[in-house]
Amino acid sequence: MFNTVTIVGVGLIGGSFSLALKDYKLVNKVIGVSRSGATAQRALELGIVDEVLPLEEAVQQSDLIYLAIPVDVTLPVMKTILDLMNSNQIVVDAGSTKQALCKLVSDHPNRGRFVASHPMWGTEYSGPDAAVHDAFRGRTCVICEREKSDPDAVELVEKTYSILGMSMVNMDAESHDVHAAYVSHISHITSFALANTVLEKEREEDAIFELAGGGFESTVRLAKSSPAMWGPIFMQNRENVLDVLNEHIMQLRKFKSCLEKENYDYLQELMENANKIRRILK
Repeated sequence: MFNTVTIVGVGLIGGSFSLALKDYKLVNKVIGVSRSGATAQRALELGIVDEVLPLEEAVQQSDLIYLAIPVDVTLPVMKTILDLMNSNQIVVDAGSTKQALCKLVSDHPNRGRFVASHPMWGTEYSGPDAAVHDAFRGRTCVICEREKSDPDAVELVEKTYSILGMSMVNMDAESHDVHAAYVSHISHITSFALANTVLEKEREEDAIFELAGGGFESTVRLAKSSPAMWGPIFMQNRENVLDVLNEHIMQLRKFKSCLEKENYDYLQELMENANKIRRILK
């Protein structure tokens, strides 16, 4: 399907995307672009990429350019790529926020060659060693502002994601950022906060290790995520994250109040209401 694909950011998402393209024989050659020489070398060693080049050289040789870097860095890099591209190339991002990026490129002459995507998958790990095979199968990919991308570009990107096993959802950038705040961003903030709470109150690291059960581990797992990636996400999606945080804090206060006032009937009601999530997440 593609002769040459450039992956800008050869870590968890970019690396997994590259492995998937190779596994499904959708690409002949993958070029890697990375700010870190050590990261680029590791991606080569793992077979994630076939060659490492500077951004400008890589873009000139590529049919598809795939950005999987922190969302703050994506803004200037996307502008550079669009300036370098021709009308036969496609550039795709995989970022967790969309409003700022879509606004930035809205008037660019090559806007139609850009497809804004968000594959809804990830782990708490980062770097080339975190990349896994068949990562996207059974997951959802959000395509934003589909109507602003050239039909051939968005069709090819959607076809590629579909071959990798993803289902497509179309959404405007504003709605995407609101929903992402509720289903993804708040989970990470909560996990970071819980980890800090435990580290502050439980000074004995051995006790944490020995007593931590499955529930604690699954809840705090996301606290191992990269601050370099998640800090910019929180900042770009600040207003939506604040809205979700305010709601979350209100819910926590309800639980706190139940315990303070020994209102165990309402406590039971709150938990039973939360159980309704079972109908959605099975």
